[in-house]
Amino acid sequence: MAVEKACKVCKTIYTGAKCSKCGNTEGSDTFKGKVIVFNPEQSEIAKNLALKEKGEFAVRLR
Repeated sequence: MAVEKACKVCKTIYTGAKCSKCGNTEGSDTFKGKVIVFNPEQSEIAKNLALKEKGEFAVRLR
């Protein structure tokens, strides 16, 4: 099974060598919490976390 990582720049959760959204290769495999955003325009959680796209994001990175 592939290890999930969270991008240190955009907090996107991805598997593989680099982030699928921004292309950054620095990822952290120690993150806390996962948020899946379907509709960022109407989501209060997305507004609080300043997320403008749909996808899977880490809440906090270590």
